[in-house]
Amino acid sequence: MNLIQVTESFVRDCLPVRDRNGHKGTFGRVHILAGCVGFTGAPAFASAAAVRTGSGLVFLSVPREIWPVLAVKCREAMPSPVPPFPVLLEKMNGSDGVLIGPGLGRSRKTDVRTLRLIEQVQPPLVLDADGINAAAEHIDVLDTRRGRLTVLTPHDGEFLRLTRGEAIGPDREAAARAFARQHGCVLVLKGHRTITAFPDGETFVNTTGNPGMAKGGSGDVLAGMILSLLGQGLDSKKAVPAAVWLHGRAGDLTAARLGGYGMTPTDLLETIPLAIQEAMGVTGGPTE
Repeated sequence: MNLIQVTESFVRDCLPVRDRNGHKGTFGRVHILAGCVGFTGAPAFASAAAVRTGSGLVFLSVPREIWPVLAVKCREAMPSPVPPFPVLLEKMNGSDGVLIGPGLGRSRKTDVRTLRLIEQVQPPLVLDADGINAAAEHIDVLDTRRGRLTVLTPHDGEFLRLTRGEAIGPDREAAARAFARQHGCVLVLKGHRTITAFPDGETFVNTTGNPGMAKGGSGDVLAGMILSLLGQGLDSKKAVPAAVWLHGRAGDLTAARLGGYGMTPTDLLETIPLAIQEAMGVTGGPTE
């Protein structure tokens, strides 16, 4: 099987130079459904990560109860209360990429809405956290999306739920590849040396990251970064492994500055642009 080690040179070849004549519409319009009472950090992290990774327009739908909080937290992303389902679906289908799940919470109403969106959303779709948990209980919903790009970003616990408790075993690569092939999706199995598996069997292993990133919010940052690169039009085999590498590299740069104990996902957000600049070989000035 083809196992590709993701390196800085790989990422450099993936990232396009920014169009000097581009505008905010040029660089991707993405939509995030996230958050619930008690979990306002996750939508803030995911949307800020999408902005930091280059998205031109980032829309964020959150429950009305927490919208005032996100309206204060978000300066570049545009939060609004979750609209009725037909309006939400129309907004998502008018986007270049969609993310569902960070801090979304679990209820019957939320899960039903998530499953309906998984079935009907047309643009590239990233499922994280409770988006994954909702799909895990109705795994066949992934099969209905065959032919449309779906990316899942589980940690080991979420992956166990997706596989109905089947142990991952020592070969994480084989487990991720088998799931991706079976359900026609891209599987990002997070952890040390994160594995990204595609339905055709091609698999990538990451080479960046450190234990200081093992804090709540880091996964939300990764989900937003993947969404951003997909929304900017990168092919999935460039966007997803490149986002994983950049996420880890931003973590490594942050740890070098602050140490693993004290670094936070907020620090990680601030370092994303430096990781991108470094990967592109830019030492100063704009990227055209």
